[in-house]
Amino acid sequence: MAGGPRQRELQETKHMERALKRLERVLELEKQQGYQNKAVVGGIRQFAVFWVSQAREEAADEADQALAEQVSQVLMDYNRLSGSEARARAIDSLFASVERRRRRQGSGEAGELGGRGAGEQRSPKAEEPQSAVAAPEEIDEAEEVETAEPEATPQPVEAEEEMEPDVPRVPPDPGGLARPVTSLKGVGPKMAEKLNKLGVETIGQLLYLFPRRYDDYTLLKPISKLTFGEQVTIIGTIWQTKVRRSRANQPITECIINDGTGSVQATWFNQPWLAEQLPAGMQIVLSGKVELFLGRLVFNSPEWEPLELEPLRTRRIVPIYPLTDGLNAGKMREIMQRVVKEWAARVPDPLPVPIRKRRRLFSLPAAIQQLHFPDNQEALRRARQRLAYDELFLLQLGMQRQRRSWQAHPGMSLSLEPERFDAFLAALPFQLTGAQARVIDEIRADMAQSRPMNRLLQGDVGSGKTMVAAAAMITAAWAGAQAALMAPTEILAEQHYRGLVRLLEPLGLRVALLTGSTATAERAAVYEGLADGSIHIAIGTHALIQPSVAFHRLGVAIVDEQHRFGVDQRTALREKGPSDNGEVISPHLLVMSATPIPRTLALSLYGDLDLSALDEMPPGRQEIKTRWLRASERERAYNFVRRQTAEGRQAYLIYPLVEESESIDARAAVEEFDRLSHEVFPDRRVGLVHGRLRSDEKDAAMRAFAEHSTDMLVATSVIEVGVDVPNSTVIVIEGADRFGLAQLHQFRGRVGRGEHQSYCILIAEDVSAEAEQRLAALEATNDGFVLAERDLELRGPGEFFGRRQSGLPELRLASLLHDLDILKMAQEDAAGLFDADPQLEQPEHDYLRRQLEAFWASAAEAS
Repeated sequence: MAGGPRQRELQETKHMERALKRLERVLELEKQQGYQNKAVVGGIRQFAVFWVSQAREEAADEADQALAEQVSQVLMDYNRLSGSEARARAIDSLFASVERRRRRQGSGEAGELGGRGAGEQRSPKAEEPQSAVAAPEEIDEAEEVETAEPEATPQPVEAEEEMEPDVPRVPPDPGGLARPVTSLKGVGPKMAEKLNKLGVETIGQLLYLFPRRYDDYTLLKPISKLTFGEQVTIIGTIWQTKVRRSRANQPITECIINDGTGSVQATWFNQPWLAEQLPAGMQIVLSGKVELFLGRLVFNSPEWEPLELEPLRTRRIVPIYPLTDGLNAGKMREIMQRVVKEWAARVPDPLPVPIRKRRRLFSLPAAIQQLHFPDNQEALRRARQRLAYDELFLLQLGMQRQRRSWQAHPGMSLSLEPERFDAFLAALPFQLTGAQARVIDEIRADMAQSRPMNRLLQGDVGSGKTMVAAAAMITAAWAGAQAALMAPTEILAEQHYRGLVRLLEPLGLRVALLTGSTATAERAAVYEGLADGSIHIAIGTHALIQPSVAFHRLGVAIVDEQHRFGVDQRTALREKGPSDNGEVISPHLLVMSATPIPRTLALSLYGDLDLSALDEMPPGRQEIKTRWLRASERERAYNFVRRQTAEGRQAYLIYPLVEESESIDARAAVEEFDRLSHEVFPDRRVGLVHGRLRSDEKDAAMRAFAEHSTDMLVATSVIEVGVDVPNSTVIVIEGADRFGLAQLHQFRGRVGRGEHQSYCILIAEDVSAEAEQRLAALEATNDGFVLAERDLELRGPGEFFGRRQSGLPELRLASLLHDLDILKMAQEDAAGLFDADPQLEQPEHDYLRRQLEAFWASAAEAS
């Protein structure tokens, strides 16, 4: 192979030249900064460890090897040199040595190697630099940890228990934990005031102020190894800071950060003052997502903090706490170190020891200690696991308590002869789906028990929940009891009333409607009929649970749109049951939701309920064709609506606002109604309904649309649940990017109820990446359960259900989306504990009982 050795020699020469270029950049920065030994994190000596190991590998010949050793010796002794003059002479000597080496290689080669272009690739060896801040003996170990495969099997129980950190054995001191933070050394009234802004008043609360993130100095990632899309923390030295203007004249602050292995740019928008806070030569910690700009890796608006050398020297995982004005990171860590050292061991552990050992969980003191100052990533993982388990365990204990509280009251056994019920089903003008038949059997079996039913029925739009509710009502009424159905709005209550009257009155059952709009005389008649039992079935709103309403013998209570109601409303319905010797006999409870909830979230939010699902649609229910358009394509939607209404169909047009707002850039129903009526569809009959109209005005608009007196209905979210108009085939949702997936799916369910093909058109004003994901998901499927899972992924459980509706305590560490295994463990353990000690009366459960009360009290305060 002719030329092989020469090619290798040239390649090695290029490699060495790159090593020399890296050296020169560091030396030049050190010179610019006045020889303060801050050109790279950890100082010139640390850089020497990194540089010489690479230079030895890249040396082209023995002369290069000698040069590498010479440079190494000068760099290793650099920090011992006193005064800038001595350090300047040392650096100048290195520049001279590099120049002599270039002359030796020949001017032609030096010119060729004189500067690496932006697109030039490094050799494989040059792509493997260790961080310039890693100690020599730690380099191999760090690299090995970074690339090691995760273990396939968990460690045995004994090994896990041995891993628990050593915590001093001292008596628990709950009284001390309740003392104010000023009891701590170094925390005076002014510092306490700053901590109060973070929600901390007591020592116990301070212990539970956990870090918002961590900087892991045990496995530093060099800048040269950054990859696009990863979320990372790096450390380095600022080489350059400047402020420039964008085309829109916005200030952009740019920094070049180098760690000795490479450089990366960090950019902040509209923050020109950062230029003064980020001077060249400053050593910083940078955290953010690695992005791509013009082919280069960059950080956009990353978090940053000045580097503290102490955690770097100890090479540990450093907690980053929330801060406030006048409280810096160093002071906060100092306070937390003191409180953790003095008080973590004194925290009582409420978790029964058998459960903790069986689940191989850290003790609570060890978990708190490691969550603040973890020994390693595994200890941090297990500490978080323990504290997440605690939250989910308390959540499930509360659910078990609610369940037992409901079932502690006696119920009434309501059953029918199978032949009579089968005859009713046979007389229906349609056949039940398999899912409806299954759920009705589950409900009838529950109602036949003397223990009150407590069941959640989930069903997509159009899955036939109303028919299931009717079956429960008929069972109660024919068994000699009454039934009540409570809906969140008058519109929905009235729709239920009209449908159930047609179905039930031919069977000899009297149905009444009770809402806030019921006339006084009619209201009195309904009260009387409910009290004497002549009204078998009541449909209504919150009016049904007013103190003035008394039932003769309420046997089943049904709550529609469960997420609109909380535990208090369910409790109020239960108290409407008949009494026996002063004790209330609880009615059977069925709560229904047309917003499908992922099963895992349902178990968490409604763990006190049994679950049933209508996961099958009635035959003939058409799939609604869904498309999303940009605002610029709005005219296409109007043309489609024009064609559909010309064929005799009807359309909804939904808007996010009632009236225009200066603070919100979105179209509004009132203004758009006027524009559509006069400019866009002057030859169509257009109606308007929104939440600010009086009840009779809403009714008139809805009724006109249902009776086809209007062709189009302009509306707000008031029609999310509402009228059933089989002739409506198009729904256009403006500002679709402003709604969640579940709500968009509910809107879509207003159409597709008749024999004609139906359509949903989504118009998005501001198509962010997340909004585009939601709209694309809605295009892809009509399955509400699939969409619910997707919505939970996109928004998280905190937004999926507001806490006010759910009554769910705040989860600070646990995730209902990601901690499913922990959730299942907590459910099993909570059920087992309640079987053994339902009132938590045993002495060893005393502190657990108090924790449970405090945990759920926080949810009550929030709602």
